[in-house]
Amino acid sequence: MDVSAMSSNDDASARAGAIKEAARRQLVEVGAAGLSLEGVARAAGLGRSEVEAVFPHRDDLLTALVVDAYDASGAAMERADTAGAPAGARLLAVTRALRRWSFANPGEFTLIYGSPVPGYHAPQDTVPAAARTPAVLAGIVRAALEGGELTPPRRVLPGPPLLLPAAVEAFGGVPEAPFSDIIERGIVLWSNLIGLLVFQVFSRTHDSVKDEAAYFDYAIAVAAEAIGLDVPLGEPTD
Repeated sequence: MDVSAMSSNDDASARAGAIKEAARRQLVEVGAAGLSLEGVARAAGLGRSEVEAVFPHRDDLLTALVVDAYDASGAAMERADTAGAPAGARLLAVTRALRRWSFANPGEFTLIYGSPVPGYHAPQDTVPAAARTPAVLAGIVRAALEGGELTPPRRVLPGPPLLLPAAVEAFGGVPEAPFSDIIERGIVLWSNLIGLLVFQVFSRTHDSVKDEAAYFDYAIAVAAEAIGLDVPLGEPTD
């Protein structure tokens, strides 16, 4: 066993972790657009060359932060999901988990769901991590469909197919009528969830509602009605 190689790998991993932790603090203080290797190096108590040895360019560091944020938020939802429970209760649990993560990590939330960082284009490396959140939602919707928990839509919305093949494949195919547009409706649910979190994390609802946690549950229940899913309300909020 090459002990020196193991030690070197451990040191590199620890240094990368320290750099990313300093960068997360910088996200809160200066925002993603203001992130720089020099600023992160100062915050981490390192020289710029030491940071560049791990993350040669700012975009490399941003990509690592984006992947970590998507993985952490997706993992929070996955841990909250309880397979076998009613789909409505599962949906409420996983969305509440994402809300908790978002409020606990506002800098990272803003990085992945806020305004694009000028000059930065997320590479394909970020896609698997970014897919974890919609995958949790899709799994719950699929289970509700297969378990007969969905109410058929009140209104059929005709039109040409709107989905890319990858979305259909991720869901496992297009269901038969009357649920043939369930994937599109699921994407509406996903976008409503993220938009709701943006409103709450960025304090857009605090002067409109007196209980933001309860309002979050209410909004998820309303959004879920579009896919024919009943979300239970009245349970203690976070």
